[in-house]
Amino acid sequence: MATASIRPAAVAGYFYPDDPHVLQAQIGEMLSTAVPLEAVSAPKALIVPHAGYVYSGPVAASAYAAAAGLRDVVRRVVLLGPAHRMPVASFALPAAQVFSTPLGQVPVSRTDWLALQQRADVVVDDRPHALEHCLEVQLPFLQTILDAFELVPLLVGGASGDQVADILDALWGGPETLIVISSDLSHYQPYAQACCTDRSSVDQILKLRTGLDHDQACGATPINGLLRVAARHGVEPHLLDLRNSGDTAGDRARVVGYTSIAFCESSSHAASARH
Repeated sequence: MATASIRPAAVAGYFYPDDPHVLQAQIGEMLSTAVPLEAVSAPKALIVPHAGYVYSGPVAASAYAAAAGLRDVVRRVVLLGPAHRMPVASFALPAAQVFSTPLGQVPVSRTDWLALQQRADVVVDDRPHALEHCLEVQLPFLQTILDAFELVPLLVGGASGDQVADILDALWGGPETLIVISSDLSHYQPYAQACCTDRSSVDQILKLRTGLDHDQACGATPINGLLRVAARHGVEPHLLDLRNSGDTAGDRARVVGYTSIAFCESSSHAASARH
């Protein structure tokens, strides 16, 4: 179902500044002060949080700072996140061909948009996207670190991890493609409990163990899909940041967990590729 050819920003002025100069300054400051736990090069995929910038922006910035060297390489971003606003059977593509933010417009990849519609588990519907924040909040970061790029925006609902893996396989591409999974971790636990829960979830991801549930991460399904394909594509996870809203801008009674994880080509895979 189509509502317009341009999907306007829905949470500018709420999750992040709607003034482009203020937004650019905030993102620039977060990127410049990001100190990832591990130095990585040329990530192929990222897991990043999607709360308001005051809460999760510094954590997301550690991933985008790690990907800043891809400015002249990446021309397509495959962006998956969980549908928060309305039910989605499996996957929802927008009918809109452009996503707008205060920093400008991002075109949807027409080729991929047409190809994905051939799948029985993909619907084209602007309604789940209209008020959804999980994809939108990633765009100003991506617009800052990359030059012109096309977007493949998919909201994930009742799909399985295997279905996500199948779509990621089809969209994997080469160095020109960056995969971004938008997900927070646990929700509304006391600070100490959240720290323990989220550390366990991240350890599971770092071991490429699928089976995350939605109490561990709202984007568990797309994360599980990424974990399924990571090994066969020769990428391995690196923890860049792990904090929660109690560390950034909220109280510690009921916190939301955030992590940034980069998936980079493994050294063994890189070595075999040279032979």
